[in-house]
Amino acid sequence: MITLEIGPVKPHWERKLSVLIKNGRIVTAVDDYYADIFINGSQVVLIGKDLAIDADKVIDASGKLVIPGGIDPHTHLELPFGGTTTSDTFETGTRAAAHGGTTCIIDFAVQTRGTSTLKALDDWHAKAQSKTAIDYAFHMIVTDMPQERIGEMRSLADNGITSYKLFMAYPGALLSDDGTIFRAMRKAGEDGTLVCMHAENGIVIDELVKIALSQRHIEPKYHALTRPTRLEAEGVHRALAIAFYDERAVTALETHDPQKIWREGLEWISRESTRRWGKAFLEASPASQAEVLKSLSDRAGDDDAGTRLFALVKNQVARGFYTSQRGLKELDYKGNAFYAECPGCTRKG
Repeated sequence: MITLEIGPVKPHWERKLSVLIKNGRIVTAVDDYYADIFINGSQVVLIGKDLAIDADKVIDASGKLVIPGGIDPHTHLELPFGGTTTSDTFETGTRAAAHGGTTCIIDFAVQTRGTSTLKALDDWHAKAQSKTAIDYAFHMIVTDMPQERIGEMRSLADNGITSYKLFMAYPGALLSDDGTIFRAMRKAGEDGTLVCMHAENGIVIDELVKIALSQRHIEPKYHALTRPTRLEAEGVHRALAIAFYDERAVTALETHDPQKIWREGLEWISRESTRRWGKAFLEASPASQAEVLKSLSDRAGDDDAGTRLFALVKNQVARGFYTSQRGLKELDYKGNAFYAECPGCTRKG
């Protein structure tokens, strides 16, 4: 007679390099608890107490925090602009990111004016392919989008590119006319994707730059002085006016000084959002969010517009619309888990 000793059943995993992290304090955006983590290859496949799994490497994380890898949603690697190119390549930039705890980037593919955005996506994939140390995805910078090519946006979304960047700045390079902006916003609303606007009056700013240069005002401070808040507010107002002409339009506004911008442009969100036309979101850093909320809370009881705007912005911050740096983490549109699950990401490993 053969007697078999039945012990604890251990799961059988497809053979990849595996890591078991024991006794760590796991801290995420919503949780804080002690547990073990089993990683198989490049995926976290199991989290639990006292895991008994054979792993290639076991790490004792007692007394340490175990946190998810960061997502940097706004990078420019190998970007040609203004006669030069950004210094980091997809290899060097992603290696640096990995050393800092960032495990996914969302870079910007750039459409050359008059060419297909689908070609631009292929070009940027070719730059990144087999060179990255971490996961990556893309936004698409759109410079023009005539009606006959508007279907490209649906194709981009089907390939995981669910956010598009359009510029009201940099005439002759990235600037899109208002017709392009309106068509892109309308189509994005139709498809459940998002247009991110760089909102400032780039044409007037170029004139201010010419004046500054003619007067030999070339110190770094003139970069800011030739881009006054009022011209950013005008861009914010214009972007919102365009978006709110179609109830499907969805836009996110990149602002550099939201504490001032709300006085000039964001008050308009408060008034117009009550009509439920379109959807608009503000992109800003955590420090700026705190400043805006304090400024708005001071004014919240003064008038109805201030109270509505405070509630609107506070609601966005409370719902976690922002990541650790500048990007939107969670949005109220179809595919709202883009930055969390990153369906367009190309995974490394």
